[in-house]
Amino acid sequence: MLAVRLDPDMEEKLNKLSKETGRSKSFYVKQALENYLEDREDYLLALSVLEKKEPRKSIKEVRKELGLDD
Repeated sequence: MLAVRLDPDMEEKLNKLSKETGRSKSFYVKQALENYLEDREDYLLALSVLEKKEPRKSIKEVRKELGLDD
């Protein structure tokens, strides 16, 4: 279970959309979250790796280690 607080304008829009379409507010929140994660998941995971400040290798170094250098 997840509770989300929305600002009044967003809540009003969601209520209106829900009433006009006959779909639940949960349907639209789930759909929005699914779309956001689909679009941003890889970026957010990559960003978290960068924030850890762990040693990194360039693509050139990785290619060389894998024997893919030309």
